Amino acid sequence: MSRKKQNIILENVLIESVAAEGKALARVDGTVLFVPFAVPGDVVDVRVTKKKKNYMEGCILRIVTPSKDRLEAFCSHFGTCGGCKWQPLPYPMQLQAKQQQVYDQLVRIGHLSIPEISPIVPSEDTVYYRNKLEFTFSRRCWIFPDEDPDTMTDAERCGLGFHVGKFFDKVLDIKQCYLQKEPSNSIRLFIKDFALKHGMEFFDIREHSGFLRNMFIRTTESGDVMLIICFYHEDAAARTALLDAVAQEFPQITSLYYVINGKANDSIADQDCILYKGDAAIYERMENLKFKIGPKSFYQTNTKQACRLYTVAREFAALTGTETVYDLYTGTGTIAQFVSSAAKKVIGIEYVPEAIADAKENAAANGITNCEFYAGDMKDILTDEFVAGHGRPDVVILDPPRAGIHPDVADVILKAEPSRIVYVSCNPASQARDIAILACKYDITAVRPVDMFPHTHHVENVVRLDLRATAGA
Repeated sequence: MSRKKQNIILENVLIESVAAEGKALARVDGTVLFVPFAVPGDVVDVRVTKKKKNYMEGCILRIVTPSKDRLEAFCSHFGTCGGCKWQPLPYPMQLQAKQQQVYDQLVRIGHLSIPEISPIVPSEDTVYYRNKLEFTFSRRCWIFPDEDPDTMTDAERCGLGFHVGKFFDKVLDIKQCYLQKEPSNSIRLFIKDFALKHGMEFFDIREHSGFLRNMFIRTTESGDVMLIICFYHEDAAARTALLDAVAQEFPQITSLYYVINGKANDSIADQDCILYKGDAAIYERMENLKFKIGPKSFYQTNTKQACRLYTVAREFAALTGTETVYDLYTGTGTIAQFVSSAAKKVIGIEYVPEAIADAKENAAANGITNCEFYAGDMKDILTDEFVAGHGRPDVVILDPPRAGIHPDVADVILKAEPSRIVYVSCNPASQARDIAILACKYDITAVRPVDMFPHTHHVENVVRLDLRATAGA
């Protein structure tokens, strides 16, 4: 093993296990070493990229001996693209690692008392499972070591794809992505080719200049396709030429939108989405329900797994038909409507007004009359006065963003004392933090992870909490 002060190389390192954030773990002279893209059982040479008192981080220079479990990555962008980091890891090992992640966050880090975790629900599809992707246009595409930037043309420097991790201004030009089914790849490649041939300028995030900024593709299980192209400024002639060309090349596009977004960030939540051609929305089905999805609507990005996730939530809610249910962070009302047939009344609350409008429309279209929906910041809407006016919840279902719930929301829930809380989370760490607050009155009675994102370390987790008999006494 050789070490240099400025360039530490660790040779013949044995990878021991899967660690947090998609990395793998090894130990060198008693110090923990985290390495991405490694598989337990690999023997690798590692260049240290960060050295702290209690741990190190590094990157693989060479795989000396591959693990018997290592698989060949199926995507040509593996290792540079920030997604699908677990491609070399067999799927059963991915599931085991995610189940362990949930345990670690709730028990080892959160110090919560839990029952035995139910087996993680695997994803039916491990490729082409996403129904939504965002791609970014950039004049500063990622340049590989074997490429000479001095000989590259302006067109060759342009990319349409995903941001490269740790480089906010670099975009990896994507040739084929295995996350979303066709026509996603074909649409992206056509748009890039058309734009370059017609001299349309790609965005420069450093200079905040350019014409083409980013784009979203949404698809449904039934074959609906929504395309949203975002421009940094208006150029009616160029915009119309691109949109018409795309519409003609891909008649299967159900809904074609554009956005003129001249602000600092790429988010379209506060922007006007203008329908150019086709229907205003696409539609997804779940069991016997139909859900409208607009350009700003939140919908779980793995449709098949969303149904399984909501089934677990419904089972944990254990509704009998007499309960008032609060569905907090309801989005377009998917969970609210999914459980409505087993409840007396469901009240959904969501921050995005457009999502609530969709939720109301979805409920009416599905013939559901026992759901009410309200738009606004959760901590401002869900107050003691709101509970007094709409009835104390018997069951609360939570599905918040990654950051979790605001302390004021937890306080209102604790005062309302619902018999059960079902907490759905895409971030077991913030989930554990929030449950620790609720644990003053509630016991965890069931836990079940659901894999929504194969080949990544991300995991959804559902926890049931029951009010202790002494809490309301």
